Amino acid sequence: MSRYDHLDESVVRTRPSRRGSRPRTKERPAHEDAVVGMVVGVDRGRYTTRVGERTVVAMRARELGRTRIVVGDRVAMVGDTSGQPDTLARIVRIEERETVLRRSADDSDTVERIIVANADQLVVVTALANPEPRPRMVDRCLVAAYDAGLDPLLVLTKADLADPGPFLEHYRSLDVPHVITRAAGPASDGRESLDPASVEEVRAHLVDRVSVLVGHSGVGKSTLVNALVPEAGRATGSVNEVTGRGRHTSTSAVALPLPEGGWVVDTPGVRSFGLGHVDPATFVEHFDDLAPGTAGCPRGCSHDEPDCALDEWVAQGHAGPSGPGRLESLRRLLRSRSGDERG
Repeated sequence: MSRYDHLDESVVRTRPSRRGSRPRTKERPAHEDAVVGMVVGVDRGRYTTRVGERTVVAMRARELGRTRIVVGDRVAMVGDTSGQPDTLARIVRIEERETVLRRSADDSDTVERIIVANADQLVVVTALANPEPRPRMVDRCLVAAYDAGLDPLLVLTKADLADPGPFLEHYRSLDVPHVITRAAGPASDGRESLDPASVEEVRAHLVDRVSVLVGHSGVGKSTLVNALVPEAGRATGSVNEVTGRGRHTSTSAVALPLPEGGWVVDTPGVRSFGLGHVDPATFVEHFDDLAPGTAGCPRGCSHDEPDCALDEWVAQGHAGPSGPGRLESLRRLLRSRSGDERG
């Protein structure tokens, strides 16, 4: 090369491209041949799915970014979807969710945490004793169910220890379906067993549905799941005699198929059910016996103030004999959501 070549603009040295000359595109493949399955378990970046009768383990595709995949999601997968041992598919798309059950860490936290997708029934499991029932927790779960568009079902356990009548009276005006279960003594393997008749009654409500079970630790939720799906083998625990609370036995949500059809989603025991993601103004909409009474409320009424029309509505008997209790339940939720813990 001449020593003057560096002055010639026609002489250009280019560095070879490591990425080639093919232009990049933001268009993603449609994956029209993807196989759709239901996520039944999540563990450290691996997603266990069911495609028909086979189990397929998959990982998330990079193109999904940080989109969270939860139990109950219907996902499209490519790659090896045979379900054979040591095979791994790739999730490339999350199908549109029909319902989403969510909660927040507490009422001041507006960040929602999705519990399960595409369920159609929320089964609230609560013990009548040991530990003592907490109506406020049940109320919160009902609001979350209605907000998500799920049908609620109350399952009251340990009826051999306490009368369910007083507790059920609190929810009579909402006409929430319920099932009462009681212990039948230890089974042959040493674990607590349930009265078979009550288990079958619960089962009748679950067939051909996707039902998510929620409840405090120690209320007998895992015992119920083991009775419904004997091969599930969910760990069970006892209640602390000092605190009156159960210890966590389920560590992650898992969907289990019912022999008769349908799915049961067992979730870890919770000690709180935050409603920070739910607009307080919509709370009253979930109380069908009270909602019509808000027509006479002043503009911007919080439904927990002296001029609230709900007091007169209840006093006139429009909400039925359970009206006063239902109104207090509504106001407990409103106070809790606003940080006011009166009552």
